Amino acid sequence: MTRLTGSALRVTIFIGENDTWHRKPLYAEIVHRAHAAGLAGASVFRGIEGFGASSLIHTSRLLSMSEDLPVAVIVVDTEERVRAFLPQLDGLVTEGLVILDDCEVIRYLGRDGTPGEGRPGTGDRAPGEGENWL
Repeated sequence: MTRLTGSALRVTIFIGENDTWHRKPLYAEIVHRAHAAGLAGASVFRGIEGFGASSLIHTSRLLSMSEDLPVAVIVVDTEERVRAFLPQLDGLVTEGLVILDDCEVIRYLGRDGTPGEGRPGTGDRAPGEGENWL
């Protein structure tokens, strides 16, 4: 596994909640593939309102309940690892938006205070002392 300090690349995939891949949610397939590729992590965020190329506004407001809310899948890792993962998205995302952003990781710790799952430790230093994790 790779340890990252500082500069990283974030890929954000905007899709619809009802988008599927072989009858399962597309966002779940993207997360599982990111995990299988050994990426640092992936998160899925459900939007409450939005529109895309179709210009249809999807909203979670009760009176206009949408059944296809916007979803964002976000993955952050080294530029090399994220770019190596991008070809997998070509076959998965047939409608949506995929964007890349440079970012800086300032902290990446597990719930128990250890560096991100599967990531090597620093040895002499406690997590967060002089090093950043991803």
